[in-house]
Amino acid sequence: MAVHRRLQLTEVGDVTVVRFVDRKILDEANIQEMGQELFQLIEEEDRKSLLLNFSSVEFLSSAALGKLITLDKKVKAHGGKLKLSNIRPEIYEVFAITKLNKLFDIKDDEADALASF
Repeated sequence: MAVHRRLQLTEVGDVTVVRFVDRKILDEANIQEMGQELFQLIEEEDRKSLLLNFSSVEFLSSAALGKLITLDKKVKAHGGKLKLSNIRPEIYEVFAITKLNKLFDIKDDEADALASF
């Protein structure tokens, strides 16, 4: 199993719940590393159901959003599902402005998201 420095993983049934170690996802090197770790979950570990829990995230850069869009494409290409939960209002606003709230399946909290798989 791969080592994850930017992510904390928990299994709930067949859903992999991903929490972010960093409160501020801004630094380019960290974003690259986070992206690689997320992509590994799909491509190497063959996880089909991912729930990204943003409860600890205070800031998210546009580069990080780009990684999430790529992740969404990879998940769909592998026949999986991706859900997002616990996004702070100020970060959700960025999703709304960029219309990414239409692309991603975003739930208020982890329980709602888990129930929707």
